[in-house]
Amino acid sequence: MAIKLVTTAAELRAESARLLASKGGNSQGLVPTMGALHSGHAALARTAAAENDVVVATVFVNPLQFGDAVDLDRYPRTLDADMALLDAEGVDLVFAPSVDEVYPGGQPLVRVTSGPLGEKWEGASRPGHFDGALTVVAKLLHYGLPGGAAVDGTTAAYRAYFGQKDAQQLALVKRMVSDLNFPVEIVPVPIVRSEDGLALSSRNRFLSDEEREAALVLSRALHLVESRAIAHEPLDLDSAVALVESQPLVELDYFDVVDPLTLEPLAENCKETPFRGEGLAIIAAKVGPVRLIDNAPLFS
Repeated sequence: MAIKLVTTAAELRAESARLLASKGGNSQGLVPTMGALHSGHAALARTAAAENDVVVATVFVNPLQFGDAVDLDRYPRTLDADMALLDAEGVDLVFAPSVDEVYPGGQPLVRVTSGPLGEKWEGASRPGHFDGALTVVAKLLHYGLPGGAAVDGTTAAYRAYFGQKDAQQLALVKRMVSDLNFPVEIVPVPIVRSEDGLALSSRNRFLSDEEREAALVLSRALHLVESRAIAHEPLDLDSAVALVESQPLVELDYFDVVDPLTLEPLAENCKETPFRGEGLAIIAAKVGPVRLIDNAPLFS
């Protein structure tokens, strides 16, 4: 069956119900995206298709997440290519609403606030970004609720898939779902990297060849810290930071080791204490005009 495109919440609800009924389905997966899809998004869709009877993907460039109108305007819109990628990965239905459909009457007066968890790291560099992101994710999670009952008449299982590259967003979405009792399971999907180690991102297309080569220092620095954690050695972040700062095309914003749930810096990231336990190394930097983020889970 060919993938289907809908643009309104009413169409999404009706088509979701029809698909669940026609497939005798018991579960529905949601893959929220802003489009300009790549292999990382394909992994989200592929995972959702393997775990659910019906899969819905959303393609919506959310204006609330952009502090700069220029960034919003230049964000790539590639719906035809996105549809082809999602179709190949087994997605049943694409919801690509207009801004007016998602925010009727203009920008919402009431929004989801990300609180203290959203004010650090990326939130410190991009004030208001996570409030905008959580507001649209909340709406998309509501839109993506299964439109009908499971084959046995019970409520169909509902899962939503998010990439681990956006670690702070993932932590915030998990917390929002828990704190506000959303009836959905949040499923993290590991980072997808190119062969040279660069984390896939829609922003990578804006890097020149020279800038892309320079950007590889982010994953190399993360790998350095990760290897020290595995070896139960001191993480020595100073030397990893120095490695990043040795690349003249890279302007480092932050590089730290944090608790994966609270995003608070861990005591284990000091210079001399061998790493023990579990953590998350996070990094953000501008490479030329492009801001990139990456991370690596740490286990001792």
